Amino acid sequence: MNTLSPSQLLEALQWRYATKVFDPQKKIPAATWEALSQSLVLSPSSYGLQPYRILVVGNATTRQQLLPHSWGQRQVVDASHLLVFAARTSMTEAEIDAFVNRIAEVRGIAISALADYRGMMIGDVVQGPRSAVAGEWAARQAYIALGNLLTSAALLGVDACPMEGLIPQEYDKVLGLSGTGYVTVVAATLGYRMAADKYASLPKVRFPVSHLIKSV
Repeated sequence: MNTLSPSQLLEALQWRYATKVFDPQKKIPAATWEALSQSLVLSPSSYGLQPYRILVVGNATTRQQLLPHSWGQRQVVDASHLLVFAARTSMTEAEIDAFVNRIAEVRGIAISALADYRGMMIGDVVQGPRSAVAGEWAARQAYIALGNLLTSAALLGVDACPMEGLIPQEYDKVLGLSGTGYVTVVAATLGYRMAADKYASLPKVRFPVSHLIKSV
């Protein structure tokens, strides 16, 4: 595996910022988008369950409908790609069984060999204490995928903006999520910055390592 140097990684992370003004004429190339899609697939999640779905909103009319529910932020209509992360509201044995079947298929093992793992997952997220906060747990898993996407985009030279400035319930209505078992938790826009975006040239404001990271 080819690896980046530490300086190359930090350069990409310094370059990225929450892009406010996207060039509506510049679209993400198909090969780049495919890599970003796979970065979402490869994101880690608790147990590997991926209790979320990612909606890629390409329809221009739908994006316009989402604009007033996005605090008027034009990223949702101007960016090349708009992604909406929708998390499970609860977990059932059906979701666990689908994942167990997928493990058996990919790794070429018998489903019966995964009985203990299946039981552990059910005992935790379906029947255990975590089941009472399954929606919050699923949302946290979605945020892991979002973070992975932002870093992957930066490494590929794609601008991105994570967006919590939206009204989830209205997104759910526009996107037809009501009654599906999923709810909107966060969105992200991807594409390429406009030179006129003043935020691109502003220094990053972060606390130093000594403030943020403590050795214990």
